[in-house]
Amino acid sequence: MVHFGIICPPYPGHLNPQTALGRELQSRGHRVTVLQISDVEPLVRSEGVGFHAIGQSTYQPGSLAQTFVQLARLSEIEALQYSVKFCREVTEIICRDAPAAIAQLGIDALLVDQLEPAGETVAEGLGLPFICVSCGQAIHRRADIPPFFMPWNYEDQWWARLRNQVAYTILDRNCRPILQVINEYRDRWNLPPYRQMYRSNTRLLHMSQQVAAFDLPNPNLPDYFHYVGPLRNRSPRSVSFPSDRLTGQPLIYASLGSVQNRKYEIFHQIATACEGLDVQLVMPHGGGMDAAQIASLPGNPLVVEYAPQREVLSRASLTITHGGMNTVLDSLSYGVPLVAIPITFEQPGTGARIRWTGVGEVIPLTKLTPPRLREAIQQVSDSPTYAANAARVQQAIQQAGGVQRAADLIEQVVQRESTGKSSFASSLRQ
Repeated sequence: MVHFGIICPPYPGHLNPQTALGRELQSRGHRVTVLQISDVEPLVRSEGVGFHAIGQSTYQPGSLAQTFVQLARLSEIEALQYSVKFCREVTEIICRDAPAAIAQLGIDALLVDQLEPAGETVAEGLGLPFICVSCGQAIHRRADIPPFFMPWNYEDQWWARLRNQVAYTILDRNCRPILQVINEYRDRWNLPPYRQMYRSNTRLLHMSQQVAAFDLPNPNLPDYFHYVGPLRNRSPRSVSFPSDRLTGQPLIYASLGSVQNRKYEIFHQIATACEGLDVQLVMPHGGGMDAAQIASLPGNPLVVEYAPQREVLSRASLTITHGGMNTVLDSLSYGVPLVAIPITFEQPGTGARIRWTGVGEVIPLTKLTPPRLREAIQQVSDSPTYAANAARVQQAIQQAGGVQRAADLIEQVVQRESTGKSSFASSLRQ
């Protein structure tokens, strides 16, 4: 038995796949504990995975919800810049408090989300093996790969490589407060400084929720990198849904995820675009709309606070999304094509992959209007090409192995690393 610690951003889009991986490892006799701020404890424990709070001495409970409210008011680069302050605070908490918690709990190895690089520094400082998990796009900081936060297509041209490098330079500059905190601790622990964000130091195992069929060209990947597909299994949480209100019309599922779901104006434009079409629009809002706003939506959409996403998508013919990786992958797992309206963070990059693979259409937020959205809905719905491309990615996802293959790879790495290391060998024998 190995005790795995999970360090990932305190957002549902990262916690949900990470806890699915945790449940799979627990089913194999291992122990799993998420280390994060106290605000996410109810979510983690409801997913059936262990939790240990860090940051108790400085973190103000409720700050995460306030951050979500503020992020919902922002889009594009403004949202990215605002998030840096909160990410810096979480980075400080992880670097300061996680080492003592790991020692106290007897954690043997870390599963580190690529978007929480402080986790890798903690692992290196403690001399623990760590595995990199990309719940969003797998980030490869190479000049030929467009940055994960940009809407650019892949171009094998010198000017595209220069453009990519400039964009990453700007990212590093904006993330300087986070890098500064990480490097302060790396200096204390006699580790070389980070010069760039999101350049993973792992050489053991790097896993991505994507599949190669839903990515830009990416030649010469290292042997330790694996596309495993969506990290999913049955959650102990249940979400009720009024299935009796489904009409049998073609179902359009429209979701803005767990952070952007307060953007009522986008929900309103989606409802306007669907009004009059022979479809049923299902819209989960995650608490982002009040009763008055719901009542004022055009048409007759089926609006719920939460929905069992994969269950609803199994009946859907189209997804309208902000481009969150989990909703996109869940849709493609059922061969459902997409219309994406990227808002911020990695969503424009996910939109680029939607275009590249031909599984849907993308509308930039600045160009979103109900007529343009309606045109995209009809285009994706009427052309069989999108559904055929989505079915191709669906097949790749089915063959990727998902959470079971991810756990297999983790166990193989741990077994290999245990050789000559008594603490690991002891854990594995128990």
